[in-house]
Amino acid sequence: MAQEIERKFLVAGDYKSAAVSSSHIVQGYICSTGGRTVRVRLRDERAYLTIKGASDDGGLSRFEWETEIPSGDARELLHLAVGALIDKHRYLVPVGRHIFEVDEFHGDNEGLTLAEVELTRVDEEYPRPEWLGREVTGDRRYYNSHLRSYPYKEWK
Repeated sequence: MAQEIERKFLVAGDYKSAAVSSSHIVQGYICSTGGRTVRVRLRDERAYLTIKGASDDGGLSRFEWETEIPSGDARELLHLAVGALIDKHRYLVPVGRHIFEVDEFHGDNEGLTLAEVELTRVDEEYPRPEWLGREVTGDRRYYNSHLRSYPYKEWK
């Protein structure tokens, strides 16, 4: 079983100067109940179907299964999405031996920028670049599946 372990942070500085790539992501949630989600994602010209389980360890880890699917199928499946679609640009920022994924949100989540770092162990050490802000790991408000129904623009 695939286990995803990651920490999530707000971003408080310039990360783009260190980014090695970026991509445009549009994703929708087919189902999201009991902490489990089924997601369809278009990332540039590639597409993925992902199933995630409920979070463990205070939001640090959870089951994740993902497979690539034809982009035409993903576009069709997005019509089944519940709630708004998530629209964002993702920047990959290497820091030491880790890669931070920094998501800059658009649309109803404009103004929100989050960074995630995937780990191999819950207690793994990781770098903290100066642009990394407050940790929000486990805060469900920052889950993409939550942002589709309760967008960032409504928080203020």
